[in-house]
Amino acid sequence: MGWDDKGRPPRRGGAGGFDKIPDIPDFDLSKLKPPQFRGVHFFFVGMVLLLLYIATGIYSVQLQERAVVLAFGKHVDTTPPGIHWNLPYPLGRVVKVRMEEIKKVEVGLRTGQTGLSQADLLKEAQMLTEGINMIDVQMSVQYQIKDPAQFLFGISDPQLDRNENPRPGTARILTDEGLKFTVRNVAEAALREVVGSSPIDDVLTVGRSKIQQEVHDVMQNIMDVYGAGVTINLVQLQDVFPPEAVKESFHDVNNAEEDMNRLIRDAEGYYNAIIPQTRGQAAQIVAQAEAYSAQKVNMAKGDALRFESQLKEYIKAPEITKKRLYLETMEIILGKVDKTIIDSDSLSSLVPLLSLGQGNQGTRRQAPIKSTQSTEQENGR
Repeated sequence: MGWDDKGRPPRRGGAGGFDKIPDIPDFDLSKLKPPQFRGVHFFFVGMVLLLLYIATGIYSVQLQERAVVLAFGKHVDTTPPGIHWNLPYPLGRVVKVRMEEIKKVEVGLRTGQTGLSQADLLKEAQMLTEGINMIDVQMSVQYQIKDPAQFLFGISDPQLDRNENPRPGTARILTDEGLKFTVRNVAEAALREVVGSSPIDDVLTVGRSKIQQEVHDVMQNIMDVYGAGVTINLVQLQDVFPPEAVKESFHDVNNAEEDMNRLIRDAEGYYNAIIPQTRGQAAQIVAQAEAYSAQKVNMAKGDALRFESQLKEYIKAPEITKKRLYLETMEIILGKVDKTIIDSDSLSSLVPLLSLGQGNQGTRRQAPIKSTQSTEQENGR
């Protein structure tokens, strides 16, 4: 519509079809009325809201967790893994605690980021041994929640700042994070007690396992008395070293002790090798001596029995026994020498001085030459 058409009635049937737009009557807002709500409507709405509020009390507990249930601020139950219900907030509260998580505190060192300076860590690590010797000890402690209710309510552990110092007038919130301040102080106190009653050599070398066990026992007893609800799993001495001023001397002593132990082990090895061999040789000699003794005893007994039997025969027939003994003895003697037997008939044809039986072995004594007749005469006697 142009400027010249101002004040004229609108034309119908233009090219754009705007002449077909119907006239819109005036809208009267006074005719709008709000819906009519009855009491039953408010009841259903209230019930739905109440059910939704009650449903907010449903909670689930994971396998590695335990839930500490509070009703009106009081501990009423500790629930296992699963789906449970408790009074909704603010009437009730559920605090979930991770039972399987291994927590860790350190004394004399920090493996992660910390606001403590090196001087503070050195001061925490310095301790005195039984002989009033100064030594630096670094230790780590691993602990685990045993009783979730005691863990949350047993100790009012303060909140820590960046430098791990307690903030005045603060207490830890009811979560499974905490007790590091208390556990670290207990660990440091137990460590100082055990190290203070131990010689420095035991702390540096052979007594470390014993010290770890004693610190573990002392810590567990203290935490049980506190009712902290934790179990001390592991106490481990990370590093034990003398102060910087005497470190070289301590290293020399340690090297000397290692050399001494090595020599002792070598001597024990030689002892273990030579003693069984010597014992075997001694047992062999004893066995040979016992066999020789038994042999000689048996031979002596045999000779005695033989002599007794000969004596009995001699008593019965002395002459015959004498002759028999003589012949047996001569048989033994003559069996060991060379002999030449010459018949008496051929004796005249031989040179009397002929050395019969003499060979390369040197001169031998000539056996007496007897005639067969004389020998027979002697035998007939």
